[in-house]
Amino acid sequence: MPEIHPQPVSPIRSVRPAVLADEADLGELDRSTWSTLHAVMPKQQPPYAPFFDDRHRPEEFLVAEAEDAAGEVSIAGYIRQVPPTPMACNAHVRQIQGLAVADWARGRGVARTLLRAACEAARSDGANRMTLRVLGHNAPARALYESEGFVVEGVLPGEFFVGGRYVDDVQMGRSLAP
Repeated sequence: MPEIHPQPVSPIRSVRPAVLADEADLGELDRSTWSTLHAVMPKQQPPYAPFFDDRHRPEEFLVAEAEDAAGEVSIAGYIRQVPPTPMACNAHVRQIQGLAVADWARGRGVARTLLRAACEAARSDGANRMTLRVLGHNAPARALYESEGFVVEGVLPGEFFVGGRYVDDVQMGRSLAP
């Protein structure tokens, strides 16, 4: 009997700003990727809150599109980057506040592509620094961030109680200088 290999996901077709019409797909992606590996909030239950609201606007998100196993171009992942505060003295900084990749698109470079696109978008917008926070036990995410030039700048030990244990909040950052 010949070996059966799953059809690989095609490369990313595009990375683009999110639009309001992406709301349902992004909400479903967010719910389907929920895990105590990265989430400090409880898993959402129906009725679901809108994905976009006054504090989470479409223009803050980039989405990656790729061809899924059915041959359809679908949202493979998203990243959100925003100014960390509204203060003018902090306007040179952007912060990653969300990154998710669909299960079918994992291991295909989607997260890395989104991270690079977010850094480029922030740089184009005049930012010269990118920061993020990641849970200490999320080794895959920390490895990705470190491979993209982020360094640990602070640790809040036991900051969150997640999945029955205390978890560190790790603060990371990097320069956006070319």
